Amino acid sequence: MDKVNEKEDLKPIDILDVLLDQDNKDPIVLVDENGKQLTFEQVAVIPYEVRKEKRLYCVLKPLDKIEGIADDEAIVFVVDQDKDGNSIIKIEEDEEVAIAVFDKYYDLLEEAQAEEKKAKSAKPKTTTSTKKPATTTKVAGKTTKKTDKK
Repeated sequence: MDKVNEKEDLKPIDILDVLLDQDNKDPIVLVDENGKQLTFEQVAVIPYEVRKEKRLYCVLKPLDKIEGIADDEAIVFVVDQDKDGNSIIKIEEDEEVAIAVFDKYYDLLEEAQAEEKKAKSAKPKTTTSTKKPATTTKVAGKTTKKTDKK
């Protein structure tokens, strides 16, 4: 039986469809300029304005080892268009913009946690269990599950 080349099975799809799909839990596979496949986990999608231009950014955490990127680091990509009008993402090279996008992500995360805490405190307690249930936090199109323990 012949082994099928995985690269042949890959079909290009619109990156925006993947990034904005809240139900998508699959890793994102990108191909670099040398044809090497790199796998990422989507952390967040962040709309952000730079020099009065609204842009869409995504924060992706590499699942594959990338030289110069620590295991706990993520990369900021900007959503752009190629010459044919197809959506593409490329690494945001402006360090100030990348830091600002990360700051915006952290702000959104804090807001979501504060809203969640406020909603929890407004509900009357009806359980006597000592274990808090898992909660879901939605941040910029990404849903994360968090379990709080006493």
